[in-house]
Amino acid sequence: QVQLVESGGGSVQPGGSLRLLCAASGSAISTYVMSWLRQVPGKERELIVYIAGNSITNYGDSVKGRFIINRDNTKNTVYLQINSLKPGDTGVYYCYLYSMGSWGKGTLVTVSS
Repeated sequence: QVQLVESGGGSVQPGGSLRLLCAASGSAISTYVMSWLRQVPGKERELIVYIAGNSITNYGDSVKGRFIINRDNTKNTVYLQINSLKPGDTGVYYCYLYSMGSWGKGTLVTVSS
């Protein structure tokens, strides 16, 4: 079983940036599709981006052009660079490994002036 730990969240002003990390342990994740989801207050958890084992990516419309996902297989870590943040991006960001049903506990991003 893989354990996932997210970090990098925080409070930023609109237009700011953060870099989120998803560190995996227990097994190598290099061949797996890794996803980031977020839960905005009052809404269901939303898939925002995923990266395949061959590094092909797919972004949701709400984050396309502002967020960038990548992975470092030597560190067993997936990153999410989030730019041009808006108040509507506020929420808890989760890392998810679908093949194993593994979730992290999330990291909170707050965008506010």
